Amino acid sequence: MFDSLVEVVNEMGYVGIIFLMFMENLFPPIPSEVIMPLAGFSAANGDLHIILVILSGTFGSVLGALPWYYAGVYFGEERMLRLAKRYGRWMTISCDDVSNASSWFSKHGRKAVFFGRMIPAIRTLISVPAGIARMPFLPFLAYSALGSMLWTSLLTILGYILHTEYAKVADYVDPFSKIVLGTIIGIYIYRLFFVKRNDSIKPPSK
Repeated sequence: MFDSLVEVVNEMGYVGIIFLMFMENLFPPIPSEVIMPLAGFSAANGDLHIILVILSGTFGSVLGALPWYYAGVYFGEERMLRLAKRYGRWMTISCDDVSNASSWFSKHGRKAVFFGRMIPAIRTLISVPAGIARMPFLPFLAYSALGSMLWTSLLTILGYILHTEYAKVADYVDPFSKIVLGTIIGIYIYRLFFVKRNDSIKPPSK
């Protein structure tokens, strides 16, 4: 997997980084913790410019957040709850997940978007309650971009600094990325078939 990612970045350049980060936000089989350090390696090699790498990663990340934001805006909490009740088993999202995310966002507001973009566990999910709460688009875009830029900058610089250990990192990242992918699939199967779900629809949070 490591070699495949390197090939995508090397052949597609900045477009490849945007594409990978966009897909990472829609469905994260390959986390940004793998993508951006690899792009940092390429920048250290002189193939790409580190500033443009960071901007490309940020742009792809923000693009990937928009579909989730607009899903929240379009469906609203009540319809999202109905979708979770009907299709949540396949999406591994319960009614409680939707209600809790909306409640958490209502308490922390814009700070939740900014800091959420730097937390792997909720990077994608934070866009949904932001949309449900009808957070104005421009502030959502600004806070998402700032949080994403800090995160992608950190990962890119890490990869840039570790350039001299490229071969050693390759030996580490390839099995790690396979473990991450296997873990995601395993969690999905576990939640799909073994986790008891609470499909009762609670009133939307105010």
